[in-house]
Amino acid sequence: MAEECNHDCNSCGTTCSSDTRKMGDMFEAPNDLSNIRHAIAVVSGKGGVGKSLVTGLLSVEMSRKGRHVGVMDADITGPSIPKMFGVSGEIIGSQAGAFPVTSAGGIDIVSMNLFLENNTDPVVWRGPILSGVVKQFWQDVIWNDVDYLFIDMPPGTGDVPLTVMQSIKLDGIVIVTSPQELVSMIVAKAVKMASAMKVPILGLVENLSYFECPDCGKKHEIFGASHLEEIAKEYHLDILGRIPIQPKLAAECDAGQIESVEDSYLQEAADKLLELEKKA
Repeated sequence: MAEECNHDCNSCGTTCSSDTRKMGDMFEAPNDLSNIRHAIAVVSGKGGVGKSLVTGLLSVEMSRKGRHVGVMDADITGPSIPKMFGVSGEIIGSQAGAFPVTSAGGIDIVSMNLFLENNTDPVVWRGPILSGVVKQFWQDVIWNDVDYLFIDMPPGTGDVPLTVMQSIKLDGIVIVTSPQELVSMIVAKAVKMASAMKVPILGLVENLSYFECPDCGKKHEIFGASHLEEIAKEYHLDILGRIPIQPKLAAECDAGQIESVEDSYLQEAADKLLELEKKA
């Protein structure tokens, strides 16, 4: 049975809504040789909605706009970023730190799968170890002159998302949704966590939004009618894009060719990110 909170935050090893410590006191510094201008986390309250896809597409979009982009794959037990970008090999390093693997398009990537002998080997670790690895990705990796570091988060509001929001000073999060009814509840969880951790929410991206028939051009809502507008209105959030069910897009990701995707699904999201540069 959990002990009752005594509100003595400095002696407590957990984080709760009563935590009175300043978030700024908890942020960890990146590697001494890193230079990261903006850190953006891509999150969702549940799995299977396409966080990695959105992370990949955002990275490609900003890279095409001439920004140097990095991707930290914080989904330690379910990493898919390396395959999506077609990168492999091992992370190398020196006494100063480790160096990301660079994609064909110049995007720097760090993922647990780049440390494994075989990319199908499972990572069977408990929460504290997973959180420790994510901190190492931030502190021990040399992110050299990165304009935007996108952090692909695991689903939910558990150890790793909490570690990222506590340890890394984020410029904002992008919440990924899908068109099902239960998404309102899932978005609410992500919004409330971001609010509790005092992290700005940049907006919503809806994945699996619709399927456009290649013959007649009609859009079919395979997973039901979208609730994106009403959710965005309820929580006063911007809509940053809709990604359709697109077999060609799925095939390009499976083939490690996400940087070859021609369609720009997240232009609004890219414009929102560029606004951060004006505030810097």
